[in-house]
Amino acid sequence: MLGLPDSATLFRLAVLCSLLCVAVVIFAVDRPRGRWGARLRSRFLLGVPWGTVLSVLGVLAVYLFVQGGWSHWYAPVTIPFRAWSYFYPLGVVTAAFSHSGVGHLLGNLVGTLALAPLAEYAWGHYPRERGTQTFTSPLTNPYVRALVVAPLAVVGAGLFTALFAVGPVIGFSGVVFAFAGFALVRYPLATVVAITAGNALRTLYTALQQPTVSASAGSSYSAPWWADIAIQGHAIGLLLGVLAGVWVLRGRDDEGPSALRVAVGVVLFAVAQSMWAVYWFRGSETYVLYRALGVTLVVLLAALVAATAAASARPLLPSVERSDTDSSVARWQVGATILLLCTAALAGPAVPVNLMTASSDDLPSESAPIETRGYEVTYAENVPNGMVSVVDVEAFGETTQVNTSGVIVRNRERGIWMTAVSKGRLDFDGTTLVRVGGVGWRETIRVQRSGWSAVGGGTAYRVRLVHDDQNVTAYTSPPARANPVVAGRNISVEATAGSFKVTVSVGNRSATEPIPAANKTVEVGGLSFINVRGRLYAVDGGTRVRVAFTETYD
Repeated sequence: MLGLPDSATLFRLAVLCSLLCVAVVIFAVDRPRGRWGARLRSRFLLGVPWGTVLSVLGVLAVYLFVQGGWSHWYAPVTIPFRAWSYFYPLGVVTAAFSHSGVGHLLGNLVGTLALAPLAEYAWGHYPRERGTQTFTSPLTNPYVRALVVAPLAVVGAGLFTALFAVGPVIGFSGVVFAFAGFALVRYPLATVVAITAGNALRTLYTALQQPTVSASAGSSYSAPWWADIAIQGHAIGLLLGVLAGVWVLRGRDDEGPSALRVAVGVVLFAVAQSMWAVYWFRGSETYVLYRALGVTLVVLLAALVAATAAASARPLLPSVERSDTDSSVARWQVGATILLLCTAALAGPAVPVNLMTASSDDLPSESAPIETRGYEVTYAENVPNGMVSVVDVEAFGETTQVNTSGVIVRNRERGIWMTAVSKGRLDFDGTTLVRVGGVGWRETIRVQRSGWSAVGGGTAYRVRLVHDDQNVTAYTSPPARANPVVAGRNISVEATAGSFKVTVSVGNRSATEPIPAANKTVEVGGLSFINVRGRLYAVDGGTRVRVAFTETYD
């Protein structure tokens, strides 16, 4: 006897049926009768946005076969595929097409599917420039435009964003923003609709993947959401797309959108994509958000793009006598020049930063780091960040000279120096994995924190790194003193490479012994200590006081 499908399957079927229902209603009411296909074929070769298709397949191929996503879908190798500096070409070439995880990948692929077809439609596989005809040259050949020029433009945009991004960026989002910038010039409000459609696609995907979700209140660890935005990379991608869109629009007889539509489209898009989130990293997992400044910049950007896209080709300064050789600057060219200068101002700071490499000083560590195929991995706290501190820049009270704490990864040959896992994240998780590697290979280092928290005081902890037969204690924290004083004695817990110890001190005298195993007792400095399921009690006669407990993680 066949059983009924489970609830998750029924919910998925309900979603698919609802999509089928809305498709039937649209076709029944609109009765396109081939109009939609004809419209697509008028701009796309065979009615297919081949540039979009090839871009999606290319990015997916990098994730699967270069980053190892084929065998580790949820755990790709990311460190060697970031744009660390100009002295590490592999990172520069792969950064724009690599991703930090499956969520990052799918987010950018959805954005590409939503925005790239609109940008490709605005450009078109069939030439529409003044005085051109199809198949008269390679650039007027629709097969070349669809299968060669469009993919090359995407690769060029990716390399541009990687070359001129500040810091070790990773991800296709800069190119996605370039798609958006190109589309905003010709179809500003349709671009905003496309962003909404992308959000709908994400919701549809999650509804099919997880039809029901159970959640409850609990503690969590995360940086501010806006601190994960590569705002500078997004901005230069958007400006690159706008400049390309203006160049294409001005070469045609098409009438562009009004300034109002462009300004509204840019503002709505920029706000929806959090381009107002201008922030600075102060070190030690601290960030500052300049919200008002960001909103001001977004509005000014909208005004500039609108003025450029909708301005006429008339001269900026009309002359009394005109001639065929009059070379006066057109009004739209003024806006384009300002946009170009803005792009250069955003991209320029990346050049001196990316011309430098990571710090080559010895890693700050209490023990020798874990080493594997050129990589060095250790743990340290409150040490200079070897990537940020290479070039010092101070502005508005902020500086690049910041300290960092956490799991540090360095590769001298590749110019890599990064905090792979922050101290706060390890404090919360307790155990994490750091993946290093290259094209076709990976190695995994296990990082584990353990500790004892003193009641009313801090925590004494150690961090161990494990890789194959290497097992080292990379860091031990200072001792932590408990607040209770028992029989006039101070009690502290201490982390060492081999064990955790309890210390009893009176004046200048002290005694130390390892913390006993579970349900065992030890005598230290005239007091008895018993470990009851991870809770350490000090006993003096009939007095029993809890003085420490094992650190727990989420």
